Amino acid sequence: MSSQRIWASMAVWGSALVVALGIALSPIAEGTDRAPKDAETLAQATFAGGCFWCMEPPYDKLDGVIDTRSGFSGGDVPHPSYEQVVRGGTGHLEVVQITYDPKRVSFEQLLRVFWRNIDPFQSNGQFCDLGDTYRSAIFVHDERQKTLAEQSLAQVERDFPNQRIDTRIIPFEAFYPAEDYHQDYYQKNAARYKFYRWRCGRDARLEEIWGDQAGG
Repeated sequence: MSSQRIWASMAVWGSALVVALGIALSPIAEGTDRAPKDAETLAQATFAGGCFWCMEPPYDKLDGVIDTRSGFSGGDVPHPSYEQVVRGGTGHLEVVQITYDPKRVSFEQLLRVFWRNIDPFQSNGQFCDLGDTYRSAIFVHDERQKTLAEQSLAQVERDFPNQRIDTRIIPFEAFYPAEDYHQDYYQKNAARYKFYRWRCGRDARLEEIWGDQAGG
């Protein structure tokens, strides 16, 4: 037997042993640095702002945001693939789900960033991405989020009294993460991401709407 096959056999045997001893090892794993610290104090927020690639960066910059994940919400097909969603018919929107520490960043701050990264008036998508999949929405996880989202929507309506806001507030039901290659796309494929964002006219339109508050 070759040395490669020997090592492969040992790896398989080791994996089986870990599975068999999983119950005994789990308390140790929970105490390691890789386990989320203070997980019970964290909260989640889910926003649809068009292309989910573009909604991760503004939240990753915020102190108190623990994680951002691109994915899908609002549809009736469990665990959809990206191809299924963009083809249409699943009812999902592209979203970013944010895990955050409410002691360090508030839901109100997350809402402020949300509004300043979307075109709240566009009804057929967001920027160059057209279709229901790309419409803007706030998915609320509880009554408090719903109240704060409604208050923020009312404020935007006051700020733009002559325009119709077409951003929806939707009860959150489920989140399905997109494939791995979509996660942190702006970091993994920086040049392509920047070109896409420029070609889509996203920043130009945000500045047109929000001025020096765009993106923040």
